[in-house]
Amino acid sequence: MKKRLIVAITGASGAAYGVRLLEQLARIKDCETHLVMSSSGLLTAGHELGMSRRDIEAIADVVHNVRDIGASIASGSFRCDGMAIAPCSMRTLAAIATGLADNLIVRAADVMLKERRKLVLLARETPLNLVHLRNMTTVTEAGAIVLPPVPAFYNHPRTVNDIVDHTVGRVLDLFDIEHEGLVSRWTGLRADTATN
Repeated sequence: MKKRLIVAITGASGAAYGVRLLEQLARIKDCETHLVMSSSGLLTAGHELGMSRRDIEAIADVVHNVRDIGASIASGSFRCDGMAIAPCSMRTLAAIATGLADNLIVRAADVMLKERRKLVLLARETPLNLVHLRNMTTVTEAGAIVLPPVPAFYNHPRTVNDIVDHTVGRVLDLFDIEHEGLVSRWTGLRADTATN
């Protein structure tokens, strides 16, 4: 059966995570992607990646307007495997935590929670204040997975793309989607490099 995932891009720094996730999902034969971007997400993608709306939308199978609360993904009857918000701004996180479904991104996220579907939030901010932390606790208690895109260094990344790919690979793992070359799997320290 075809996988169907919603990918949202919001205005936090890190548009590369959402774009790279779309690119990886586009390589999977039996996967349909539904994209929704906030206006701030589009602005950030333009600044950080030099990509236009058209460039990003061309990677997705279906594109939804963030203001279209009547879109298919706004309903629990829309069958899908889950949603990733990459990156997830603190504004979007707060709206999800409080159930303020005032745009399609937050409404679709709310649907994931109420239908007990997987919702992965690449929450992007630093340092975190107490409000951020409480909102993360709230969405976690509601069933979301908060996955801050924190780089791993055990895989010895050489480029920014290596760092982005590792996080995207971890997102794909959460949805049980096979991929190659994105994540260096930890196999333990060799005896000659272990320290006491």
